[in-house]
Amino acid sequence: MEGSQQILNLTVVGLTFALYIGIAIWARTGSTSEFYVAGKGINPVANGMATAADWMSAASFISMAGLIAFLGFTGGAFLMGWTGGYVLMALLLAPYLRKFGKFTVPEFIGDRFYSKTARVIAVICLLAISITYVIGQMRGVGIAFSNILEVDLTVGLISGMFVVFLYAVFGGMKGITYTQIAQYCVMIFAYTVPAVFIAIAITGVPIPQIGLGSTLVGSDTYLLEALDQTLVDLGFTAYSATEGGMNMLNMFLLTASLMIGTAGLPHVIIRFFTVPRIRDARKSAGWSLVFIAILYTTAPAVGAMAMWNLIDTVVTDRHNIGQEESHLAYDEMPAWMERWSETGLLAFEDKNNDGRIQYYNDANEEFAQMAEEEWGWEGSELTTLDRDIIVLANPEIAGLPTWVIALVAAGGIAAALSTAAGLLLAISSAISHDLLKGVFKPDISEKNEMLAARISMAVAIIFAGYLGLNPPGFAAEVVALAFGLAAASLFPVLMMGIFYRKMNREGAIAGMLAGLIVTLGYVFTYKGFLFFPQLALLPDTAEYWLFGINPGSFGVIGACVNAIVAFSVAKMTAPPPAEIQKLVESVRVPRAD
Repeated sequence: MEGSQQILNLTVVGLTFALYIGIAIWARTGSTSEFYVAGKGINPVANGMATAADWMSAASFISMAGLIAFLGFTGGAFLMGWTGGYVLMALLLAPYLRKFGKFTVPEFIGDRFYSKTARVIAVICLLAISITYVIGQMRGVGIAFSNILEVDLTVGLISGMFVVFLYAVFGGMKGITYTQIAQYCVMIFAYTVPAVFIAIAITGVPIPQIGLGSTLVGSDTYLLEALDQTLVDLGFTAYSATEGGMNMLNMFLLTASLMIGTAGLPHVIIRFFTVPRIRDARKSAGWSLVFIAILYTTAPAVGAMAMWNLIDTVVTDRHNIGQEESHLAYDEMPAWMERWSETGLLAFEDKNNDGRIQYYNDANEEFAQMAEEEWGWEGSELTTLDRDIIVLANPEIAGLPTWVIALVAAGGIAAALSTAAGLLLAISSAISHDLLKGVFKPDISEKNEMLAARISMAVAIIFAGYLGLNPPGFAAEVVALAFGLAAASLFPVLMMGIFYRKMNREGAIAGMLAGLIVTLGYVFTYKGFLFFPQLALLPDTAEYWLFGINPGSFGVIGACVNAIVAFSVAKMTAPPPAEIQKLVESVRVPRAD
């Protein structure tokens, strides 16, 4: 990166940090009610915007378009799952949980199922979900910081951890809510402005969503048609082909897991306790969906156009692939490739010593053999291409103005930090409010409870940062695992707690444990115990998966196990007390406020 570009990037990011930290200090909390749920006084539109920022993490901003760029059609499962889940949350959970009036999900579960044991198990589930989720965010933090500082992931992560610590620890939920409104504005601007520029450059259409289905500038060929043909010519599956990426079973299961995982996600559900009235909880969910849709409908266009720009950079003559000058010469390599190679997220090697970067699908044996025999290629020379860099590198690949590149750098950091802060608050409140005050030390003072929350948040930041250096996949894939855990452990018990008055504590406890253990066991079998790959029992490949089910798609199976076990145990044990059954009925009755 040129010095002037790096200075501009650091200036823009520095200004946004000053804004976030300034808001966090301005909104410093003085009570536990303000720390956990912002005093229950946040406007639904503002809360919808903050929830959208909380939601649109590094997985959405940095990683999702990269996944779609490489998965093509089947990457749509992430879009459908993550947005569809909000509809479930708005209709089935948000207003009822807000009416119940508790600070946290474990607190609801503990009171509804009249059991401290149920509350402790809910905390364990929440910690498993949130820690898995925050690993993906910390990877995003590292990538975003290594981008602007031109350093490796370790230094980037440490810088990001320091900033998260500052505004999450000192601001609490009130600080985070207002900070996230600012972050949403930065993020959505940083995501859509480059998309508009790139859509105009490639298709001449200023709306990316429409540009995706338009023709290339100066041509009658449609963008997707040209992209499909070029990828096929390089030995890949066509971008819009339904058989690429994952199979239909995994696509269906992943979509379902992400949907019900969304609805059971503790750090998002807690947002609906911050609005003044019960009906505002449903309004908040509706506004969240509107704000999220702006980014999510843009992502497919960003993914496709990023892939087009990447191939257009490396393949200099797509109509004559295989000819001597059809690929980029090493000595003509653009600055962005050299810069990203310094982070270790992009790597290339001249395998046949012809001075040109051949990029093709060398995993396609038939194509690779033909390329070797006819053209003398000895393997794809773009040896490492991390999907998580696609969005951050996109403006540079497209040759956009320097201020747009700086804006995207700031947006990437805002995305990773916003969700990390929300998750860390969920982790700290689970430990200090649910375990310490709710179970082990009910007489703890507010001051000491706040201190415990901040200490646990600091420990969580350090732990997540360490795991962020060695994550079990790309940011969006790690986050999908967290959603699977939410789907398998919390969603069924929340639903049964609201809609089935005869669900008792024994059923809820058995269901949560069964769902969590089965899902974690399946994930750890292939990803390694505690996500350490060397501790995996089986290779993480399709031939070893049970019935061909990807670990990331297993959450909905865990949810079914949870529900079956819970119902079976509830039928064999005593029903809940009459007052609990009456409470469940009253939570579902609309009230005038």
